[in-house]
Amino acid sequence: MTALVQDLSVIVDGVAGSPLVDDDPLIRAVIISLFTWRRANPDDQVDGGRQGWWGDAASGVNGDRIGSRLWLLGREKMLPETFSRAAEYARESLQWLIDDQVASVVEVSAERYGMAGLALVVRVTRAGKTTELRFADVWQRLNNL
Repeated sequence: MTALVQDLSVIVDGVAGSPLVDDDPLIRAVIISLFTWRRANPDDQVDGGRQGWWGDAASGVNGDRIGSRLWLLGREKMLPETFSRAAEYARESLQWLIDDQVASVVEVSAERYGMAGLALVVRVTRAGKTTELRFADVWQRLNNL
């Protein structure tokens, strides 16, 4: 997680700060939600199995799943549809923040990072306070999985 945190910038209510992951459970929860592999859906095109975290099979809540399907994009070309799917997969992985009333608003965008990269920007609003997390070079991380 150290390399990931080096590429993370955090802005709380418009003020930039250092990513104190150990001190902020929200940041840890977002990182786990985005960068843990969620099991592929039956209609996802995958090579060699559905992947995903085994603990989802033992969840006490029907349909409760941890992680994201961002890993499915690891071999994709950088097209507008890929950026749209990255944002969709990230929103899907963070939906539990709304469902469990941890946050009132979760916004996600995917954007180009440099010439050949993808960045994710996540804005989470809870108790009237907005935390923005920018994950740089997500594309490189997906391709190194």
